[in-house]
Amino acid sequence: MIKIVDCVSNAKALENAVGRFREKGIILPTIKQQQNPELVPSKIQEQLRGIGLWEINPLNLFRITWKNEPKEKGGLFGGVNFIELPSELTGVKARIVMLIGKWFPTGAHKVGAAYGCLAPQITTGGFDPTTQKAVWPSTGNYCRGGAFDSKLMGADSVAILPQEMSSERFTWLRDYVGSEVIATPGCESNVKEIYDKCWELRRTKPNYIIFNQFDEFGNSAWHYNVTGKAIEEVFSNLKGGQKNLAAFVSATGSAGTIAAGDYLRTIAPHVKVVASEALQCPTLYCNGFGGHRIEGIGDKHVPWIHNVKNTDVVTAIDDEDCMRLFRLFNEPEGKSYLASLGIPIETVNTLNLLGISGISNLLSAIKTARYFEMTSDDIIVTIATDSAEMYLSRLEELSNERGAYSQIQAIKDYEKCLLGVSTDWIKELTYTDRKAIHNLKYYTWVEQQGKNVEDLNQLWYDRNIWQNLFNQVSRWDELIEEFNDRTGLLKSFR
Repeated sequence: MIKIVDCVSNAKALENAVGRFREKGIILPTIKQQQNPELVPSKIQEQLRGIGLWEINPLNLFRITWKNEPKEKGGLFGGVNFIELPSELTGVKARIVMLIGKWFPTGAHKVGAAYGCLAPQITTGGFDPTTQKAVWPSTGNYCRGGAFDSKLMGADSVAILPQEMSSERFTWLRDYVGSEVIATPGCESNVKEIYDKCWELRRTKPNYIIFNQFDEFGNSAWHYNVTGKAIEEVFSNLKGGQKNLAAFVSATGSAGTIAAGDYLRTIAPHVKVVASEALQCPTLYCNGFGGHRIEGIGDKHVPWIHNVKNTDVVTAIDDEDCMRLFRLFNEPEGKSYLASLGIPIETVNTLNLLGISGISNLLSAIKTARYFEMTSDDIIVTIATDSAEMYLSRLEELSNERGAYSQIQAIKDYEKCLLGVSTDWIKELTYTDRKAIHNLKYYTWVEQQGKNVEDLNQLWYDRNIWQNLFNQVSRWDELIEEFNDRTGLLKSFR
């Protein structure tokens, strides 16, 4: 049976963790505080004013929230960070809203998903930061978030990611957080090679504890409770007309972020939950395979933690369109052309908040709006996991490959890649479609990764299992509070 993390598993490891946290002055925020950072003790907030957003300081665990002020240093908390993109840019009447991940520590929301995996194990003795290393297998941002969280929690980390990922990731991991880095063969789509390395580490390094985002329910539970609530807050505060939360769009990736759709269905049962993937590797769409350039959305398998029953639509996005729009949104000639179309300069200047996967999500949102003939009363919410800042080397590579960016190229890219978004490569899922996708988990997780087929069936047939998994965070908060009481550190902040 699939286990819920709700009790102490190793008292000695827990005792060691308490001692390490007390020694290093580390306090764990609750999930409720990450949802509502106004609950963070005022004395902690006062200290945060002098701490940079990415600084290696344990108090930055309290900045794992969608509600950081958009400042590199000195900011506290405000509303959820998001932008709304106008019809002049998207070419559709539906209102497209994007939550912005740039203003998390590390510049991506994956730092929250990693927290949802590590914190419950720390507080139950499932991970001992004094004797074990936290291993973060990823295609990019998750290993960065995990390495950052590990550093702040007094633990050593190991990052595993494909060797073809952007150079910024490797440099930051090695030089800034001091993580051990293992580069595996291939690109974004080569997830199996990452799994193979994990099995090797299990056999040869027993003190290396794997936090696999693709099968760690802490990942999806964090997004259900934190990202889902953030989207609800944004939707509630949007003004104008008869509002309808029509769709939530998320790249599949590890299937953490898309779990926010499970929460949204509890407040808007009609919402379309849309899974976005690369056309060059349309695994959910048609059991496809291949390599692609949309960094951050690994594929060629179905994550264990993806509640496929709650996914309504699959879209496949051409990575070439993403790369062309990446230049349009960030090159001076591209931004100048967009402004000449009457798109507000304030909007143009926010487009660098979209990384490559964010652009892919935007295209999926436009495709969804066109397919379902959505109107201005319909709101589509999607995610910009990270920003262009994570991919500046890609911008340089594109310039070297294709030459200087021109206004003529900007016109072509706007017309083809935005206004030309069509309703091909979109698939509404029937019950049997969903079950077929779920069954694909067997080949990765049972045959290759040692899961039990009984657990696979439980994820499909047990009507309560997903809500139990998502709602275990209330118990995590109790465990976090008990842990903080044992370290005694919160007393000085009250």
